[in-house]
Amino acid sequence: MRRHTDYALARRAVLRDLQRGSVTRLDVCDAHPELLRAGRNVGDVAPYDCPVCGQDAVRFVSYVYGEKLGAANGRCISYAGELEKLGAAHDEFTRYVVEVCLDCRWNHLSRRELHGRRHAESGATADSGRRVARR
Repeated sequence: MRRHTDYALARRAVLRDLQRGSVTRLDVCDAHPELLRAGRNVGDVAPYDCPVCGQDAVRFVSYVYGEKLGAANGRCISYAGELEKLGAAHDEFTRYVVEVCLDCRWNHLSRRELHGRRHAESGATADSGRRVARR
């Protein structure tokens, strides 16, 4: 079973549309204030500059969703080891990794991953912690 979905092609399409003028910067730089807050306080620094404004303010923010997560459903992963702890306690849940620029408010879903005991035997992703260094 596929454990992750990478949205790099969709990201490139949005950036291409921005460059061509099909969409405006206002269309793609619309991060919610809570996403910006999470990026500022618990986000991981991206290894690249913002594709829209060129600043080095891009952060990765992870959120988890799952039927059986209870109070953790929809929460932001805020400390190292939290993802592994949830994975050991639950059969299945999904992690969504969003990239957000703290300067211009660019944001895009970067990656979707399946986690939990059901997926543990197939091995961890290349990066089982909070960090995701993909473009």
